[in-house]
Order: sequence, then C-alpha cells, then structure tokens
Amino acid sequence: MSTTASDPLAALGALPGVADAVDSVRKAVDRVYGHRVMRRRSNEVTAEAALRGARGSAALSGADWNLEEVRRRTDFSGGGEAHVIGAALRLTAEAGQLLSIWRQSPLRVLARLHLVAAGGAEPEDAVGRPRLAGESVDEPLIEAPLPDADEMAGRLEGLSGLILSGTSAPALVTAAVVHGELLALRPFGSYNGLVARTAERIVLIGSGLDPKSICPAEVGHAEQGRAAYVAAFEGYLAGTPEGMAAWIAHCGRAVELGVRESTAVCEALQRGAA
Repeated sequence: MSTTASDPLAALGALPGVADAVDSVRKAVDRVYGHRVMRRRSNEVTAEAALRGARGSAALSGADWNLEEVRRRTDFSGGGEAHVIGAALRLTAEAGQLLSIWRQSPLRVLARLHLVAAGGAEPEDAVGRPRLAGESVDEPLIEAPLPDADEMAGRLEGLSGLILSGTSAPALVTAAVVHGELLALRPFGSYNGLVARTAERIVLIGSGLDPKSICPAEVGHAEQGRAAYVAAFEGYLAGTPEGMAAWIAHCGRAVELGVRESTAVCEALQRGAA
C-alpha cells in the first residue's frame, strides 16, 4: 500500500475509476436487496450464497467442483481437493460469527480463520499463527515473491491498525485492500487465498454493504477466471495508482457477479424452482 495520506484507504477511493466501481456495486447490491423474495426468504438466499461463494473460493484454490457435487457431499474429511472444499465451506460458515471480533482484533480473526481452514489436517503448532522465518508457504495460485517473516509481521500489524483506526473509504475499497494485502503477505503456511477471500467477505458484511451476506464476491472472482484474478492482483502488488484502481475494480466486478448469482437464486425461489 503505497499511499501515505492520513486515511490511506480513503485516498484509494479517490483514484480514477474507483468511484464509478463503488457506485456500480452499490446500485447492484441495492437491486438484489430490493427483490421481493428478500422480504420473506432472505435466509434461503443467504444459505445459497454461502454455498456458491465457498465453491467459487475453492475453485480459485484448485478445487473446481460442480456446485451440485458440493451440495451433495457431506464428507470432506479426505485430503486434496475434498479438504479444500471443506475448508471453504467451514470458512464461509464462520465468517458471520466473527464480525464483532474483527472490529476489535483483526489478527485474532485471521488466526481463527486459518485454524478453521486447516481443520485438524496440519500440525497444531503450524496453524492459527503467522509463519516464522524459514517456513514455507503452500499457495500455488500466487507466485509473487514472498515477503520475509519480519516484513510480513510488520505489514500485518499495519493492516490491522488501518482497520482498527477506522476509515471513510467505501466498503469495496477496504475489502479489496484487505483481500489484496493478505494475498501479498501470505501470512500462513497454507490456505492464504481462502482466508483472504473470507476476510473480504467479512468486511463487506460488517461494513453494512452486504449485511445479509447475499452477494458472494467469491463467485465473481471464480467466474472472471484464475488468470484475470492473478493479473488484477499483480496490479495491487505494483502499488501504482493504475494498478490499485484495477484491483479494486476487479473486486467490484466480482461483487456484481455475485449479485447476479443471487438474483438468479431469488428468481428461482420466486418461481418455486430453487
């Protein structure tokens, strides 16, 4: 994060094109919240958005399963792709329960998310804590240089400080920065992508933009494709105004695609065909 303004997140919101992305997202979210189905069946929409969001996040982490297969399965205790799907589902279920803690201690929430994602599949001393010097990271989608443990720890504290100090930045901007910074730092030995996308979800819910969690950005990230995701993230890493704006716009488009997904769910419920 290269800006040095007193409210650096708000400064990002002033970048060319970002205001348009923010406005487009707000209008899209308002439309789906205004759907008549949301008046009586919002819990069903929320549950379906959680399932589809988890599937999308897992797809970006290499477990691209059909939605119906994810819906049908009850046992994700196996290794490999099954564990990734299970981790994504657990994280999505956990996100809404951590909002109050996030506002007080983002680092505690991130530790909890990694613990939930690992699900007992890794040594206890390796989960729920930032990596130490010399420890490797398993995040195959992101090949960018890995900050060393000291830099990672410092930047992680800085990110926590930004969240705790509050900002006038739009929710989309804050969510995109949290997501991008966690991808850049990869603070844990595994599941950093899943954790980063869950943190983005928490910000969108907690900010009031998507309080019922019906706009799964993970769906949109997956729909835009892994190559587009990585290319937009490289803009974040570059730290230039153009790169940061491109990453925020990419995240905004992801939310809009999530809105489109949930709008389709609303329409299906209205027809009685969900």
